[in-house]
Amino acid sequence: MNTYPTIPNASDRLPVIAIVGRPNVGKSSLFNNIIGRRMAIVHEQSGVTRDRVAATGSFYGRHFQLIDTGGLGTMGASRNIDKWDEHISTQVFQAIADADVLIMVVNVQQGIVPLDEAVAEELRATGKPVIVAANKSDNPKLGEESVEFSCWGFADISPISCLHRYGIDDLLSKVFDHLPKQYKALPVKSEKDDNEDTEGEKAPDVQPLRIAIVGRPNVGKSSLVNALLGEDRVITSDVAGTTRDAVDIDFSIKFHGEQRPAILVDTAGLRKTAKVHDAVEKFSVMRAESAIEHAELVLMVVEAGENSITAQDRRIAGLIERNNKPCIIVANKYDLCASDAKIKALHQMLRNDLPGLAYAPVVFTSAAKRLHLNTLLDMISTVAEQLELHPSTALVNRVLLDAFERLSPPVVGVSPLKFYYATMTSHVPPHFLLFVNKASNCAPNYKAYLAAELRKAFGFVGVPVLMALRDRPKKVANFHTPGRGEKLRRKKR
Repeated sequence: MNTYPTIPNASDRLPVIAIVGRPNVGKSSLFNNIIGRRMAIVHEQSGVTRDRVAATGSFYGRHFQLIDTGGLGTMGASRNIDKWDEHISTQVFQAIADADVLIMVVNVQQGIVPLDEAVAEELRATGKPVIVAANKSDNPKLGEESVEFSCWGFADISPISCLHRYGIDDLLSKVFDHLPKQYKALPVKSEKDDNEDTEGEKAPDVQPLRIAIVGRPNVGKSSLVNALLGEDRVITSDVAGTTRDAVDIDFSIKFHGEQRPAILVDTAGLRKTAKVHDAVEKFSVMRAESAIEHAELVLMVVEAGENSITAQDRRIAGLIERNNKPCIIVANKYDLCASDAKIKALHQMLRNDLPGLAYAPVVFTSAAKRLHLNTLLDMISTVAEQLELHPSTALVNRVLLDAFERLSPPVVGVSPLKFYYATMTSHVPPHFLLFVNKASNCAPNYKAYLAAELRKAFGFVGVPVLMALRDRPKKVANFHTPGRGEKLRRKKR
């Protein structure tokens, strides 16, 4: 029997709701239904969810944190224990300890099975409110059969159908009825309240920085997440493919002397497409690629070692480059070859093998031994600051004019490139728009030179500098002034 700590009376955090139950009863389907998007992987195969998947949801203006967990599968003595069950159970028990209210999902069509009894006994020992969600109540008759789960004596029973999205609102109403008093007393905030502080002034809109941790399988992504958090938040093992869901984890970084909210996204290892056969793994890869697309900063984890950069590493680097993402290369396991000469050689190898990420700084770490984690955190803060840089148009033009005077553009076509003015159109990542006489007259190497000059002038680190050239529009003739053709026609008249 597990011992669960009590939740401190903290009104400054959101109420936590954990979804638990035996494997394959529809926990992830319920999680996605409540959150309103497909965040957790859903598949008929048992044991798909391994790590705790958390997200913030709202119900009629009341916000909460929802946690999806893996199935508790080690509680039946007659069942063969899977190699992941112990790891999954640890994650589930931690989610239970953090939760204010528990939703136990059961399958009404299968009725009570021995493993449900074992899970119910475990949850009863917590002393926390438990709402039984009788899933697959696809018709009223099945909903009536959910009464058999009342034998456990839990707070309430709610028939639901994740397939038809039936009973979800009723379930959440019951969950909120059983929240501790400090959460019931919280007022429902309106959109206006969120934008204003107590003095009526507009509050700063600080969005969490999304940091995706990507790489090929078994390079230490999950170990790095646990090392940064200082706890075993996600499951780690030597077996490739341990992580399946893209797991969002609340985090914070030091930014301008203060702590800024961030979200660490642990992703599944990206393997070659030809080697991905399992449907669950295909979903995992899709989640990882989506995490890169939606991230504001990517930590690409590679293995530090001679000839350790593979073709798959280069493909992942290409994916980051095509998405124009700010990036830090994290060379993990460097303690296996920790000498100054080897590290210098490894750094040069990374630059040669990943030329598309030449803008990305390299940090050598060891997640297992917790080495150089502060260096990595400092670099994350540095790159985050780069995303806030927004130089004035006058300064941008001064830098580019100096660059043109220092090195004249090569002649391409029949006329030389002429620069008129420029402006910064976006700063995440930095994107500059240059107006010239003819964009096609700019040689690719000269465009790269201008981008390098902007990077050097503004000290951009870890972010790609994007640049677009546009022909300056020609002046439109005044319609009162006749053109040459019109003048000739008037003379003929």
